[in-house]
Amino acid sequence: MRANTATLFSAGWHTREPLDAVLVRPELVVEVAVDVARVAFGRWRHPVRLHRLRPDVATDDVARFDDNG
Repeated sequence: MRANTATLFSAGWHTREPLDAVLVRPELVVEVAVDVARVAFGRWRHPVRLHRLRPDVATDDVARFDDNG
């Protein structure tokens, strides 16, 4: 698979190197636990943790990260 070159992600840890990313179509909803603390550029201060799978929720029922609403 080729990385999507239109989207860049910061590698963090004081580096400016872009990370290769392959964007995918969502097919499954999961619930995650996050700490509300964020650092510069909106990155989470602590890792996001998987809480549980949500087969009862459709992907169309969840706001996407790129939604502004």
